[in-house]
Amino acid sequence: MVREDGRKIDEMRPITISRNYIKHAEGAVLITTGDTKVICTASVQEQQPRFMREQRIKKRGWVTAEYAMLPRSTTERMQREATQGRLGGRTQEIQRLIGRSLRAAVDLGSLGERTIWIDCDVIQADGGTRTAAITGAFLALWDACKTLQHQGQLDDIPITDNIAATSVGIINGTPMLDLCYTEDSAADVDMNVVMTGSGKFIEIQGTAEQNPFSREEYDQMLDLSVSGIQQLVRLQNKMMLEDLDETCFGNA
Repeated sequence: MVREDGRKIDEMRPITISRNYIKHAEGAVLITTGDTKVICTASVQEQQPRFMREQRIKKRGWVTAEYAMLPRSTTERMQREATQGRLGGRTQEIQRLIGRSLRAAVDLGSLGERTIWIDCDVIQADGGTRTAAITGAFLALWDACKTLQHQGQLDDIPITDNIAATSVGIINGTPMLDLCYTEDSAADVDMNVVMTGSGKFIEIQGTAEQNPFSREEYDQMLDLSVSGIQQLVRLQNKMMLEDLDETCFGNA
């Protein structure tokens, strides 16, 4: 089965990652996945979050995340949540997902008594914004830790593994990898998968929109997601090991 953009069912969208995208942040990445574009920045704050200070937790840091979609990231302008006085449930769920995904690969004791804030801002949305945010945020976090190391504030980078994520779903009975918006909106089942570079799962979010899915279909989707995440991890490693400012795969 050939998809509307010509991809095979097991083919990722073209991906481009650009580092040092924001000059003031300790780590900053622009990740483009098809037509989805997310700016991920990592900012270092030299103190623990309030809850850790109140609990008097010593010699331990924290990584947390915020997520937002800009007003014209979609076809029609959406209102900024800040002007509504509260965050929507979807936003809260996604930023919590990003934070706990990244913390799964950080030795918080080695980070020291500081906080790294990860801000993921969607400037253009075409499906997979949360998974692109996680994949890009990992590199922004890595760069922030490298900055601290270069400044002599860290002896070693306290990151223990890669973190990457992708989406998968079932459309007209066919499992497909890395859904764009039109595919996601028509999917019978959609799933987001977050993994470490060593192949361990952090989170699997799977939902049937109408018809339930079988164990066999679940396994097929999981296999597709593992294949896609392995590609993303190789891309991350290429950037980290070769210290590239920009890299891509697919037709980007």
